[in-house]
Amino acid sequence: MEHKPVPRVVVKRLPIYLRELYYAAEEGYTYISSQELGQRLGYTAAQIRKDLSTLGEFGKQGAGYPVASLIKELEAILHVNRTWDVALVGVGDLGHALIHYQGFHPRGFRIVLAFDNNPAKIGKLVGDLIIHDVQYLEEEIRQAGIRIGMITTPASVAQEIAERLVEAGVRGILNYAPVHLNLPAEIEVEYIDPVIHLQRMTFFLGG
Repeated sequence: MEHKPVPRVVVKRLPIYLRELYYAAEEGYTYISSQELGQRLGYTAAQIRKDLSTLGEFGKQGAGYPVASLIKELEAILHVNRTWDVALVGVGDLGHALIHYQGFHPRGFRIVLAFDNNPAKIGKLVGDLIIHDVQYLEEEIRQAGIRIGMITTPASVAQEIAERLVEAGVRGILNYAPVHLNLPAEIEVEYIDPVIHLQRMTFFLGG
């Protein structure tokens, strides 16, 4: 199917739909209605239908969406019907946890390079990965042709690392460091800062 341009706000919801469709498939669903999907996710059925209509026509009147084919379509649109190699910079506690996380590979991602600047860590094994010296980051990322980077360094060095990743050819960065990165507009950056989310939550919880 030829894909139409998908609005950015919809793109942000597509991985959430895809994750829930995986769960539905595991539960034995062959079809799922917009009402059911919305109830599982806390969205309205109208929002589900509007978002998915930007991708094409999938549902059957009275039956809902075919789960298996919608999964394949979303995987193709999100380009996760292949495996993306990822470079991780900063092998502290969080870096260790991400390297050991088993949820990346089934969903299209694989951490293949890990870097740190601590001499006590360089050359050590974490899972199946050898920790490389961050001094050689550009050379090794270019050689591996990696386009996605994860930053799990202290905030004080995250900007420098991000710029080096971009110089090495990385075009998408998942940033766990609690700092905003100033990078060219064409670089896709996603931020994961638990404190920010907690602060949003406590606003609604009140004093």
